[in-house]
Amino acid sequence: MNINRPIIILCVFLAGCAVGPDFQRPAAPTVDRYTQQLLPVQTASVEGKGGEAQRFVQNMDIPGQWWTLFHSKPLNDLIAQALKANPDLEAAQAALRGARENVYAQQGALFPSVDASFNPTRQKTSGVLTSPLASGNNIYSLHTAQVAVAYAPDVFGGTRRQVESLKAQADSQHFQLEAAFLTLTSNVVAAAVGEAALRGQIEATRKIIEFQSKSLELLKSKYELGQIATADVVAQEATLAQTQAMLPPLEKQLAQQRDLLARLAGRFPGETLVEEFELSSLQLPEELPVSLPSTLVAQRPDVRSAEEQLHAASADIGVNIANRLPNITLSANLGSSATAINQLFTSGTGFWALAANLTQPLFQGGTLLHRQRAAEAAYDQAAAEYRSAVLTAFQNVADTLHAIQCDADALKAAVAAENAAARSLTIVQKQLELGDISYLELLNAEQTYQQANINLVQSLANRYADTAALFQALGGGWWNRSDVLSRVGQ
Repeated sequence: MNINRPIIILCVFLAGCAVGPDFQRPAAPTVDRYTQQLLPVQTASVEGKGGEAQRFVQNMDIPGQWWTLFHSKPLNDLIAQALKANPDLEAAQAALRGARENVYAQQGALFPSVDASFNPTRQKTSGVLTSPLASGNNIYSLHTAQVAVAYAPDVFGGTRRQVESLKAQADSQHFQLEAAFLTLTSNVVAAAVGEAALRGQIEATRKIIEFQSKSLELLKSKYELGQIATADVVAQEATLAQTQAMLPPLEKQLAQQRDLLARLAGRFPGETLVEEFELSSLQLPEELPVSLPSTLVAQRPDVRSAEEQLHAASADIGVNIANRLPNITLSANLGSSATAINQLFTSGTGFWALAANLTQPLFQGGTLLHRQRAAEAAYDQAAAEYRSAVLTAFQNVADTLHAIQCDADALKAAVAAENAAARSLTIVQKQLELGDISYLELLNAEQTYQQANINLVQSLANRYADTAALFQALGGGWWNRSDVLSRVGQ
């Protein structure tokens, strides 16, 4: 007892120490904007659905359910289904639970372990040997019941560093869950916009088919009157057939887009998906958040996950340093041995033992040293990956800001081109009826209108898609969600 007392006092004194570096959260970038040029107050605008100007609001907070800003009930309903049934999100939730259980398991190493055992035996001692019993019997039964207590004081903090590493990994998994949530909701919005764009292109293609069919009937009438040649009629028939051939690929893409939406919602393609999307049913958010660059690293789940991986790598250095230092183990046994069960714990059957063990690694062939160096290299790798994640985050925001500005300009030009092409086609059709122009002018006008109509649909869809991409690039407002299943540190 007197021998162990100094060791215990020393363990208590050193219990607050932990070898290895104490993790310091990386400082936020010092840049003050995402793009080289200053952002305008708002984007270009044009009359009509989807042509509204969008205002950039500095340091505007992002709602937790940012997709509701598109004011589409079918979109809200489909995302709600996806959040309940998507297996990727369920996998991320299970991974987080497993990571936290690993933390709790490692925390158990900070406490003493207590084991109870009972060992009954029946044995015979060789006649040439002395019986261990006072009675001298060579055949006997022995019943042993004992409680064993073992404790390894965390003198140098190796166990605490292991707990710290696992906790950082669990926090990283939490942010991976948030990233999975953000990716899922963003993918649903993108897929819905994609479906709406395809429906718009199909409608535009059918509209031009209707125009071309009317033109073909007009040309046939003129041919019967001998006003045009057979080649003009045949050329129009070929043009109409080419346009009609564009429909099946678009319809195939639409069907595949519906399959994608079903999968994102955790459903099979053969199941009924009642939600349908058209560009006219979506409302473009007029206010766009532009978070401060210094806060972006705290908002992006992928950056926060990379930061926690860096934290875990830092703690692992301490674990490997502690493995090279002395290890102390304290143990105690208390029990009773008797030849009959009913004699256990009676006078004279008890025993106890106290022990302390000090182990210092002396020669391991360089194994422990190189493991420490490997942990230090892993930390450098995690630091580089964190910087890469930060740079990627800033690039994502800059890309979407550029895209949103260009989308507005492109839509304005597309609206003007579509209006001009529609007027031109109307004029050409009237002139053709009067015989004032040739068939080639009609063909050119039809092709121009067809392309302008499709470009308008694509430009409008780009505005919706890139607006959703901005919310995703800024982190998606997960910190404002009331339905977050788990928080960091819980």
